Amino acid sequence: MIPLSEESIVNAVEKVSKSVVNIASVRMMQDQLFRVFPVQGVGSGIIIDNRGHILTNNHVIDGTDRLRVTLDNSKQVNAKVVGTDEETDLAVVRAKPLEIYNNDEVKFQPANLGNSEELKVGQIVMALGNPFGLTGGPTVTAGIISSLNRNVQFENGILELVQTDAAINPGNSGGPLINTKGEVVAINTAKIPYGQGIGFAVPINTVKSILTDLVENGHVSRPWLGISTVKLNARIASFYRLPIVHGALIVNVEPYSPADNAGLLRGDIIEQIDGNKIEDPSQISAYIRKKKTVNYRVTVIVNRYGRVYEVPFQMETHP
Repeated sequence: MIPLSEESIVNAVEKVSKSVVNIASVRMMQDQLFRVFPVQGVGSGIIIDNRGHILTNNHVIDGTDRLRVTLDNSKQVNAKVVGTDEETDLAVVRAKPLEIYNNDEVKFQPANLGNSEELKVGQIVMALGNPFGLTGGPTVTAGIISSLNRNVQFENGILELVQTDAAINPGNSGGPLINTKGEVVAINTAKIPYGQGIGFAVPINTVKSILTDLVENGHVSRPWLGISTVKLNARIASFYRLPIVHGALIVNVEPYSPADNAGLLRGDIIEQIDGNKIEDPSQISAYIRKKKTVNYRVTVIVNRYGRVYEVPFQMETHP
């Protein structure tokens, strides 16, 4: 008899397997002589509803001209991009619904999305993917949650990710990270090139917060402050003769941004936002991101050359 722990893993994988797909993309490229040729890429995805919407990584489908999805039973359907978000490296594509394959109607089996707020360090998780669209179901690697809320720098900002030691290769990018209940708790990303034995995944609650925007609008509307900041420490404070050694030092204010309209200046130090003490600039972006809605009013406590000001302002949609 399979021990309970192993049986839970097997059952969880079986529960999700039918929802894991292979995504093949074709991009048209030019060489030095301006000759056009196709370049194919592969990745994975997870079905999220019975209408054929599939969640994957943005870099899997970025710049693609054609998409083809291979389901767990090896049936292939065409797909189109519905929405993309570079900041979280997430995208939604839709497979052609009710497509006939050898006179059989294609049915989509959606996965069960869990709650990433319930994740614990040391918890067993499995990373699934279908990099080659082969028969026999998806590939599976197992590991544990190594860290939560890991701040990782992307091209478009800092993102809080789940860190795991479950192996995530490029072909599994866009596939699900699941718990032993068979719930999707994060979306794997292989976009981060450094680290041995380290995998990262976007928490499913982050996915849920933008999923409606991606499906209905094709993009994500986010509130915007319009400032660039660095973490203040004793060395920086001493060099510039600043009055405090903790907080987020503003190094740039975008013209006509909400911060500019509120009167924030380069050299100001943000100590608090809506009563939350700021020790690191990532706390500001994380707080704003969780608000989700634009036209939201926030109040920051600013230290300007030793004088403390309370500055209320209204956020706007990121241009």
